[in-house]
Amino acid sequence: MTLAVIHTRATIGIDSPIVTIEAHISNGLPGLTLVGLPETTVKEARDRVRSALINSGFTYPPKRITVNLAPADLPKEGGRYDLPIAIAILAASEQISADKLHNYEFLGELALSGEIRRVTGAIPAALSAKRAERQLILSSENQAELAILSQNETLMANHLLQVCHFLQGEQEERGEKVTLSSPPPVELQTESFALDIQDIIGQEQAKRALEITAAGGHNLLLLGPPGTGKTMLASRLCSLLPPLTQQEALDVAAINSLSGHSINPQKWHIRPFRAPHHSASMAALVGGGSIPKPGEISLAHHGVLFLDELPEFNRSVLDALREPLESGEIVISRARAKVRFPAQVQLIAAMNPSPTGYHQGMHNRSSPHQVLRYLSKLSGPFLDRFDLSIEVPLLPPGILSQSSTKYGENSQEVKKRVAIARKIQIERCGHINAHLSSKQTEDICKISMEDAVFLENTLLKLGLSIRAWHRILRVSRTIADLKEQKTIEKPEIMEALSYRSIDRLLIQLQKQAR
Repeated sequence: MTLAVIHTRATIGIDSPIVTIEAHISNGLPGLTLVGLPETTVKEARDRVRSALINSGFTYPPKRITVNLAPADLPKEGGRYDLPIAIAILAASEQISADKLHNYEFLGELALSGEIRRVTGAIPAALSAKRAERQLILSSENQAELAILSQNETLMANHLLQVCHFLQGEQEERGEKVTLSSPPPVELQTESFALDIQDIIGQEQAKRALEITAAGGHNLLLLGPPGTGKTMLASRLCSLLPPLTQQEALDVAAINSLSGHSINPQKWHIRPFRAPHHSASMAALVGGGSIPKPGEISLAHHGVLFLDELPEFNRSVLDALREPLESGEIVISRARAKVRFPAQVQLIAAMNPSPTGYHQGMHNRSSPHQVLRYLSKLSGPFLDRFDLSIEVPLLPPGILSQSSTKYGENSQEVKKRVAIARKIQIERCGHINAHLSSKQTEDICKISMEDAVFLENTLLKLGLSIRAWHRILRVSRTIADLKEQKTIEKPEIMEALSYRSIDRLLIQLQKQAR
């Protein structure tokens, strides 16, 4: 045989399209030619594969070798094609049998010794191979991330020789056939959080807002002076959220696999919490690159994206979040590729109300014009994406001198109410309130005519948009779900309106600045 065909997988976003590797050996000047839109790392495979074959005891054909990576218009990057290229050359030179190769897909970077190294995007590749009814063979270093897959048929190998012996059905010295094993099933650890909402001193209204945020999946803005507990509140949101479902965990693991991040299979059910520094670029936050990679908003998929010191972020970077926060996905277009990454996150942000940290009281050293100039770093459409904004004030005198070290309910008690409210929402429409469409909001969040007139007049006074109308109705629906009541009454609307601190602050400052 002078032609061999091997199957492998590329990575484009969270998809893993099939790549067919064709190896042809013919007479001519010895050398290896790679075609099929390979980038530099893929082209370097010719040297890695040659050394790996020789050091594994195989003969490197002293002929002209042409390797085609089809389809030709799909960009290929990384060292993931080393193993399938090596197998294709061995099959084309008849050093291994090609009879069973159509049943497998291969993925892995080769060391010069022939050892198989870890690659990114193993989970999407394994899921795609399973749908194609083929078994994926890749490095044992990917075992940890693949352990969360149910009915996992992926095969793990450490060395090129091990794969070849398995394909040939050869015997070990003990007389047993060489076998490749699948990752063992993982035992989940009991969910536990070192951070508890009970550790926060005072701030009962902010804790209530955090509970509503967790129950409905809403976006929350924490506004207040430095040192009042804004970051502590945000960091404890995950302790109130339910664990990831199996499908959600696979989505999160697939994105982490693409990014090359390590995955702890014992804690796959814990929701991600991402807190990028305010110096993060647009590509770091939303994703990018010549062949796009996921950004922080995608790494926080099904979890929490926390932006501390919000006005210190570049305005254009924050405005880039506006579309994915609405659609739940980010689409990145480049000359070589257009990819889609999921980005269904809860956005939690914290900020000071002025450059000095205070906008009123004895600590205030900023004029209304200075405060407005500081807040103008945030665009109105971006602030409109927050369902709730709550002021986290300085603690009243005397509370720090109390002897108690625990304050209010703990996270487990609040989490039970959150779980009940989410169950009501999912049974009602299949998802939580934050993901209601405009039509669903009108159907599910109905209010009386009297309450509608009251809410509309309030929105006109605050200068809010129709988007804010829908967001307030969804928050009201979440508050009613926490009370386990079927209808939205005026107390729920009033409470939802109380969580619009940023709007009231802007109106107050504008009056003072006149």
